[in-house]
Amino acid sequence: MKVKTILVSQPEPASDKSPYSRLKEKHKLKIDFRPFIHVEGLTAKEVRLQKINFSDYNNIILTSRNAVDHFFRITEEMRYKVPDATKYFCQSEAVAYYLQKYVVYRKRKIYVGDKRINDLEAIFKKFQKERFLLPSSDVLKPSIPTCLDDMGINWDRAQLYRTVVSDLSDLRDVYYDVLVFFSPSGIESLLKNFPDFQQKNTRIAAYGNATEKAADKAKLRIDIKAPTPESPSMSMAIEKYIRTLGN
Repeated sequence: MKVKTILVSQPEPASDKSPYSRLKEKHKLKIDFRPFIHVEGLTAKEVRLQKINFSDYNNIILTSRNAVDHFFRITEEMRYKVPDATKYFCQSEAVAYYLQKYVVYRKRKIYVGDKRINDLEAIFKKFQKERFLLPSSDVLKPSIPTCLDDMGINWDRAQLYRTVVSDLSDLRDVYYDVLVFFSPSGIESLLKNFPDFQQKNTRIAAYGNATEKAADKAKLRIDIKAPTPESPSMSMAIEKYIRTLGN
């Protein structure tokens, strides 16, 4: 069966020059975007129960834009003024760039990794005797704490936000040829919203090993996988699949 409609379980890209826009025009597709999960911030009361004292930490490890947003949200709610001398350790350039929303870049000490937290290992070790704080959600990749422990630094985790299943009840009677998932949480959201979901002719696209495992566990058939050597991005994987159908 040919592909005409696709639902991507993420927010719509801000730019109309995204790969999905090109895919849509080239193959005359209907592509909709809808986050299957969303983030909710913990309250100041919930954070206080973790007995985290922000003044104890001069080093903040930031692994995502959500971590940036909720660190500054909760410090403001708790009326804690983040000192100018605070050092920020950003997992990627994208996170470091986003940090400029809250701090004057040239006046802060900001260290940037390539993509992974262990890219910062040499820099972490320069401040090995200091304390580090990792703002995070309730769900944290196991590789991150393992990596920080292996580096031998003194760090603590502060859960500042949680991942929540979105309400998708308005999609109950809407059919798409392809559903695109980027995380196990997306698969979980599908099954919580539609416990009687039957795949039938719906194609499932899964990005990453963790998402594939979640789909397999849910007994869903995966028709499109990314990343692969031939298709490093999801849009490329979808296009490759469409070409095999002769769309």
